[in-house]
Amino acid sequence: MDSKKDGLRSAGAQAADLDWEAKDEGTKEKGKDNTHNRDLNSKSIFDDPVLCAQFFRDNFDVSLLKEVQPEDIDDISERYLPYLGTEFESDSVKKVRILDIGKERNPPFFVSLIEHKSLVDYDVPMQLLRYMVCIWTEYRREKEAEKEGSTRRKGFRYPIIMPVVYYEGKAKWTADLHLRNRIGDSLRRPEWIPDFRYEVIRIYDYSNRELLNREDEMSLIMLINKIQDTEDLERFIRIPADELDRIVRDSPDHVLNVLVSVMESLCFKIDASAEERSQCVRKVRNRKMGYLFENMEKISIQELRKKTAEEQKRAEEQQRRAEEQQRRAEEQQKRAENAEEKLRDAEELIRQLKEQQKNGV
Repeated sequence: MDSKKDGLRSAGAQAADLDWEAKDEGTKEKGKDNTHNRDLNSKSIFDDPVLCAQFFRDNFDVSLLKEVQPEDIDDISERYLPYLGTEFESDSVKKVRILDIGKERNPPFFVSLIEHKSLVDYDVPMQLLRYMVCIWTEYRREKEAEKEGSTRRKGFRYPIIMPVVYYEGKAKWTADLHLRNRIGDSLRRPEWIPDFRYEVIRIYDYSNRELLNREDEMSLIMLINKIQDTEDLERFIRIPADELDRIVRDSPDHVLNVLVSVMESLCFKIDASAEERSQCVRKVRNRKMGYLFENMEKISIQELRKKTAEEQKRAEEQQRRAEEQQRRAEEQQKRAENAEEKLRDAEELIRQLKEQQKNGV
């Protein structure tokens, strides 16, 4: 970017630079490894309509999503906080207008529910179901407020909900994608079990080259969030500077603010000094993404490797415990089903004996 464009940076962006440098270091250190903070950072990404529109266009093979623009997206997450409270504060609900589906009996929009995960969570289908029911309940309330009795009409339809898990973990996503497989079927009546499938966007399913070829800021954020160990960091540093700079050349300030937050998280992850973090923020705001680490005297690779190994060990242990709990639950369910079957056999035997006694056999 030339000096003329550098001089066009808004006063707000320059002020944000100073504000970032003035933040309390103790507060940032305290929260840098906090999962809750990472969740809220992810929410800030999807709160930005430009990034959210890019996310929909890039990651879903749905023709109606290929033309989604920022102005088509409304964030309606706050409507559901009264229902779900803090359980919901790190997730996002988007109302996406798709005029092409505006038929008489269908709402001319759909709702996207985006849940962020850093680790595999086997109860995600049930969590998403709770959210979806709240969304439909609120939609019904709105329509009844507009016209009483409208939701009881034959032609009334609820909006479709696209449940999405945005997964930043390096481990494979092993949770089942269908709700029905989270519910026991001891009665052998699958038609009684509700079902839906949720979508998982796992950033490690994309290579660095695939993300770079999209040439948009959301994919750049996914590329940065892929950095979990020294090898990831080294691959990122080797990306040609002009490719990164081209992505942010015309980025609006509000998108740069999100990139600053993402880059700050990365700097904490690699134990960059306060001055180095400050330099990275300036370079992001000056749209010099290709030269982020050129003046860093040191990056604590050994510490990063140790931290990554510890995090991976914790993640594997959590996943192992979750799988063990699931195995035990399945065994208990199987024992219960066997006991129920034996009970039915015993009841049938008693019934037959009584019948024989009654007939004098």
